[in-house]
Amino acid sequence: MRLIFCYFGGASLSCLFLVLLQLPCSLSQKFEGALTVVNTEGGGGADEEEEVTVDDDGVFEVVQPNEQWQTLKPGQAVPAGSHVRLNLQTGEKEVRLGEEQLKYWTQQHRWVPASTYAFREEEKSWSSIDPDEVKRAMKKIKEDQSSQDSAPSAFRSLDELKKDMAELDLLVETDVQIMRRLLDQFNSSNSTAEQKLSILQELEYLVHQVDNAQTLCAMGGLSFILQGMNSSDVRLQENSALVLGSAVASNPVVQVQAALQTLLTTLATTQPLNVKKKVLFALACLLRHFPYAQRHFLSHGGLQILSELFRADAGGILRTRIVTMLYDMISEKELISQAGLDPVQDPAHAERLRQYSQVSLQEELMEEGWCSLVPQLLQSTEHDYREKALRALLAMTPVCLDQYRSDDALLGSLLALRLQYSELIQSEMILGEETSYFTEIVELIDSLQVKVKYQHVLLRGK
Repeated sequence: MRLIFCYFGGASLSCLFLVLLQLPCSLSQKFEGALTVVNTEGGGGADEEEEVTVDDDGVFEVVQPNEQWQTLKPGQAVPAGSHVRLNLQTGEKEVRLGEEQLKYWTQQHRWVPASTYAFREEEKSWSSIDPDEVKRAMKKIKEDQSSQDSAPSAFRSLDELKKDMAELDLLVETDVQIMRRLLDQFNSSNSTAEQKLSILQELEYLVHQVDNAQTLCAMGGLSFILQGMNSSDVRLQENSALVLGSAVASNPVVQVQAALQTLLTTLATTQPLNVKKKVLFALACLLRHFPYAQRHFLSHGGLQILSELFRADAGGILRTRIVTMLYDMISEKELISQAGLDPVQDPAHAERLRQYSQVSLQEELMEEGWCSLVPQLLQSTEHDYREKALRALLAMTPVCLDQYRSDDALLGSLLALRLQYSELIQSEMILGEETSYFTEIVELIDSLQVKVKYQHVLLRGK
């Protein structure tokens, strides 16, 4: 706390201002400050300060000034902003209110630090707090803090956290550990069909990753998958084929170990439609970009098995899958052959070209009667089925061209489809809808008609 007395120069009159400059931060401590006398009578206008130490118990008797000058007694203090003067006639100090003082003070106050004032909302006035009560409250706060410091901390140290994380890491399973656990459960005699079905579904999700599929193969997991395909439970057969197809897809390491003969045997036997669909998926994934498997597929009578499956399928779902698989194999070999025309080749590509040269797919397609089987898919009412049949017919023209020319049913189907899709294009244009899909089918029909040199009348715009 600082009290400042200001003397303003003058021969006949001097005045003393007592100003409260600094408040103590806590009532739990005694006020330690000084009275500062500022004398402005000296020359040069510079303020000269003289500090006088005041020792007290932290509480002053505050005089509540009013508009009239009143005498200050020794030991009394006045609020900040009050006007104080020294009466030269009586030698006593006098005080009266300042301009802003009425906003903050009432006659019931004793001077205490500003931080101890509490504002009473209902009275719209300031009330004082007993310093002793504040001291007791501060002491209680210190005691509570000491008890909290001595109590066990709610926060753990960094070393403890690291130890806990290490323990958590032991509980986290990697994909390898998960697959090992799943295979053990699948091979357990206590596992039910429902549990094995759930295991296959989890494995199918995992083996989409190439590394996981290779790890599963190294664990001997393919043998368990093939056992599932031989199960009497149709659901296990279906999901086992799905896992196998996902594992071998674009994964040569797994493809070389897959059992082609098991897939062909499953297709050749009486099986539900859903099982055959999944087995065809696995077979297509195994043959894609794998000429070694394609060659063994042909040598093991794969085309004969597919032809029987094609003839027995009345709905067209299996037919479409079979034709799509054959078209992919033909196109794949054709792309490799065209890339082989480049004089600059790497040894790996030259080896693949040699392997594909050993796959006599188109010749065997002609021998197995596929030149007359594929056109049957054009009779379907599904646009997607027709499109896939047209693409396969175009891919097979190098070996089937003579049969196409002599196949009146095929030529009639092409002419009827050309007329039908031309009308669809016209109607779609009138309605302002997209016609690119139907236009693409018409282009396929035109390309096939040109290849077989069939003389027809184009019905564009009619």
